[in-house]
Amino acid sequence: MTAFFTAPDGARLAYDDRGEGMPVLCLPGLTRTMGDFDYMLPHLPPCRVIRMDYRGRGESAWTGVGTYTVPVEATDALALLDHLGVNRAAVIGTSRGGLIGMMLAAVARPRVAGLLLNDVGPEIHQPGLARIFDYVGRNPAPRTHAALAAALPGVMPGFAAVPASRWLEEAKLHYVETPDGLRITYDPALRDAFLAAFQGPAVDLWPLFDACAGLPLALIRGANSDLLSMETAAEMRRRRPDMIFAEVPDRAHIPFLDEPEAVAVIHDFLGACA
Repeated sequence: MTAFFTAPDGARLAYDDRGEGMPVLCLPGLTRTMGDFDYMLPHLPPCRVIRMDYRGRGESAWTGVGTYTVPVEATDALALLDHLGVNRAAVIGTSRGGLIGMMLAAVARPRVAGLLLNDVGPEIHQPGLARIFDYVGRNPAPRTHAALAAALPGVMPGFAAVPASRWLEEAKLHYVETPDGLRITYDPALRDAFLAAFQGPAVDLWPLFDACAGLPLALIRGANSDLLSMETAAEMRRRRPDMIFAEVPDRAHIPFLDEPEAVAVIHDFLGACA
């Protein structure tokens, strides 16, 4: 059941806290909600799963363009752990969530028991970035969940062997069906914040990755990902030869986290954190 806590600036943010055992903080993708991890939940070993909707997403308050940044969202994640009395958690970060996880490892290392990155690294591959620029903040053209589910296989290159039922789940998870068509589940102003983040010179994120030294680290890559290149993944593995790693076939950005290859990495990672 969704609950709420108050962020340091007074924003009302949504979260879900379930299970018992080692705390696992799950951080979703850029435009996603805590539902990003629905497919993964049945495959986890016993643990305490903590999920959140970032500000401006899902059931959390819309707080404006200037607040939709990785540093603010990292601060919110720490505030959630404080609210729950959790001193230390393993972090599973999908896409943007992985960037937040790396920041947490750099600025709040004692709070991080380990980091699993789902299809993201310290270099963002340009084709994937361009694709996000194209859709972020915009409602889809299909007007119903069923119509969108039928269209998704054609607009999600790199995905194969995905049953129609999963595309329908995806449509229902990430869009709300209204009499006026499908609507995104986040503040449209996120588009402006995202575009602003990539204006100017590129920021070197490798120091954030290197800040994970000594922590259990894992990487799941969609074999057809356009956001995490094979070259970046190879460099990550060179810097961290002990990093748990798997590629998920027939997946682009992002794997659903219930694929056998992904589940195996998740189990190995949580075992290393424990």
